[in-house]
Amino acid sequence: MNRTGKLDPPPMGLLHLEVGRQQYQLLRVPPAEVLNPFVKHYWMVSWDLAGSDPYPQHVVPNPCVNLVVERNKTFFFGPSDQKFTYAIHGKGCVFGVKFRPGGFYPFLRAPVSTLYGKPLEVSGLLGIRAGALEDILLGEDAMEEKARYMDQMLSARLPAKDIDASLTCAIVQHIEQDRDMLRVDQLSSHWNLHTRKLQRLFNQYVGISPKTVIQLYRLQNAAECIERGLACDLGKLSQDLGYHDQSHFIKDFKSIIGSTPEEYMLLSASVP
Repeated sequence: MNRTGKLDPPPMGLLHLEVGRQQYQLLRVPPAEVLNPFVKHYWMVSWDLAGSDPYPQHVVPNPCVNLVVERNKTFFFGPSDQKFTYAIHGKGCVFGVKFRPGGFYPFLRAPVSTLYGKPLEVSGLLGIRAGALEDILLGEDAMEEKARYMDQMLSARLPAKDIDASLTCAIVQHIEQDRDMLRVDQLSSHWNLHTRKLQRLFNQYVGISPKTVIQLYRLQNAAECIERGLACDLGKLSQDLGYHDQSHFIKDFKSIIGSTPEEYMLLSASVP
């Protein structure tokens, strides 16, 4: 990806992204190389829906901390275990920093689980008031300039390399990429880590449990397959995701996505 951020972005938990692209513009750009161990990318969503109905963008969360810069709503947000909806309306933009799994802990130096349901103000870590940060990052400058500003701000506070943060990030990437990784005991065995050690790592560095991370990624996979028309047999899909019975799969899918797999399939088929 280049610094213009103009490549088509992958969904990363954004449900019905193809429809969303008709309502807003999403840009992602990488951080400076020195920040790569900590930051996955910067992102910006901008829109102009003046005179149109609001658009609800549904998101299945990733196991990452995000700095979200939004007018009067700027905070560091920890990972969640539930789908959330952002109602896009009027005209505006939001800028964000997506940290890698485990990448925020070296800045915070406290368990990331302490952010669950408790967004963190920016001034303590960044040394700048939220309003001043909003003026800089929600202005008219190009995305590249905003990314460069955040590079400078975060690089000035660059923490020491944390071996456990790197390990945790690698474990989460493994969960994301290996769709056969379905249980915590599998994960523990693969990485030769006791389950309790794994759980402590995730509590400190990720903020949600390894079981929850596995579930979020697998249900993201399921939603994406359904959207792309690749999952006509829901029974087989549930088995592929490691569920012993379809009713358990349906329950989990509805708890995260907000509808049953069958309802989501019908909705996806009706999306232009």
